[in-house]
Amino acid sequence: MNTPLPADPTPPAAPPARAPLHALSNADLHCHSVVSDGTLTPELLAARAKAHGVELWALTDHDEVGGQERALAAARAQGLPYLTGVEISVTFATKVVHIVGLGFDHHNEQLVNGLRATRGGRGARAREMSEGLAQVGILGAYEGALRYAGNPELISRTHFARFLVETGQCYDVPEVFRRYLTEGKPGYVPHRWASLGDTVRWIREAGGMAVIAHPGRYGFTPTEEYALITEFIGHGGRGIEVVTGSHSAADILQYTDTALEFNLLASRGSDFHSPEESRVDVGKLGEHLSGKLQPVWTALSDRIHWPPSAH
Repeated sequence: MNTPLPADPTPPAAPPARAPLHALSNADLHCHSVVSDGTLTPELLAARAKAHGVELWALTDHDEVGGQERALAAARAQGLPYLTGVEISVTFATKVVHIVGLGFDHHNEQLVNGLRATRGGRGARAREMSEGLAQVGILGAYEGALRYAGNPELISRTHFARFLVETGQCYDVPEVFRRYLTEGKPGYVPHRWASLGDTVRWIREAGGMAVIAHPGRYGFTPTEEYALITEFIGHGGRGIEVVTGSHSAADILQYTDTALEFNLLASRGSDFHSPEESRVDVGKLGEHLSGKLQPVWTALSDRIHWPPSAH
């Protein structure tokens, strides 16, 4: 007579469960790859985000969703929850403002076409920038910047800055911007970007959420900032970045209060572009969102792409 085998005292572990959304603290919902003006591929960014403890990630390239499929696949391979993302350039009160879109359908035709139109002026603008730099003795800037642009449609001031550092014109990228690429300097050329209303509409109609990126960077007066926020909300915008790579501790306190005052959802992201250039690495933001705020991801639960191991 056969003796039955004893039960296995250590049954196989169940796959890891999804973390409760309210418990997430290290979300990084703003960074850039070589598809726009970053220096890392979406795959390297996903690996870096995972290694740095990111719990929810979004790639938000400038005016371009061409890296989303790669980012989605890379996040899945890393076991990293993912939200689709983009950062769209907007002209508001004569300044350039950035709106982040999160959790949208990146195949949406209206969004894709709108972004293509927004990118359309970058090439002509880049040639004008090169001409301005040539007038102060810096030759070949367009061709030099183009070497840094993974996507020629998205050639930007950052690519020019890298060329000027490479050729020894300046010590680092911030110096290039101060000396050559801001308003009134030889390489500065304004561009008319998308309107705030169109941008928020593209994001919303693609099923996503619009978020004001790094509001502390724009230098608006209180009246101008109030106008931006109220118009943004009027178009259906719902979020604002509170913790981001360019915000000081004072900025974080200010925009915590702003989010509460206007009943906006709060976002968080490093705005990482490059290991050599960025102020904050992906996943390395020291500050967390205040417990008084509602994070954007709690309202985007049905738009998060969970890895197969989560259930």
